[in-house]
This record gives sequence, C-alpha cells and structure tokens, in this order.
Amino acid sequence: MSETEGKAIFPEITDAHEREATDMLAPKFGTDGLVTCVVTDADDGTVLMLAHMNADALARTLTTGQAHFYSRSRQALWRKGETSGNTIEVAEIRIDCDQDAVWLSGRVAGDGNACHTSARSCFYRKVVGGDAGTRLVRDPD
Repeated sequence: MSETEGKAIFPEITDAHEREATDMLAPKFGTDGLVTCVVTDADDGTVLMLAHMNADALARTLTTGQAHFYSRSRQALWRKGETSGNTIEVAEIRIDCDQDAVWLSGRVAGDGNACHTSARSCFYRKVVGGDAGTRLVRDPD
C-alpha cells in the first residue's frame, strides 16, 4: 500500500469543530505527514512506547491488527517486531478529541519487550532531581 493509498482512506476534515464532532476517523497529520502514537499494554496499562504513524502505517495497523509505525530517522514504514519478533497485537485503537494523537492498546509477543533496548517499556528511566543535580535512574524491571 502506498502512502497515497493510505491517505485516501481517511477523509480530510479541516474544520476543528467538525473533526471533534464527527464519527469518522479523520486523523490530523502534521505538516510532516505524521501523527504521534502512544502504545500501552492492554492488560496492565503500562506505557510501552511512543512512536509516529503516517497514513500508511495507520491504515496497515487497522487492516492487519499488527502495530505499524513510521521511522523518522530511517524515513521508512515498519511493522513493530519485524526483526525482533516482539510484535504488537492491537487490542484497541483510540484517537484524541482533535484527532492528532493515537492511543494504541496492545499485547507484545516474543519476549514481551517493547523497547529496542530489550526493556519492557521505552520509559524505563525516571528523571530524579536532587542535590547532585538531575539524573536518570533505571527502573528495576
């Protein structure tokens, strides 16, 4: 599926009030053609990762039930887990009020780690302030 085909399945609604009131999925992609996507664990609600989707990635996620994203660094579409085996099976997709952010709830296959660092979540470090300054502390997970 080309990016053009993906965009064709989503109506373009330019009026903010109409976009908030509609029952149609009409994502408001940024000028870069992307929308932010937060991914949480369907069973316990843990925030697993944050990624971006273009129209193609969102369309493929909807049609396959597997999470697809767009890599800004590689400028390429990718299916989560295509190399690691840690795919994400989608349980639910939500979109925020003005349709410029996606919330994907899913289950990670493979070893259950969503992060490319082999951590369960990409948010495995806490920001801690103190006398020694701000630092990052890894969660024991």
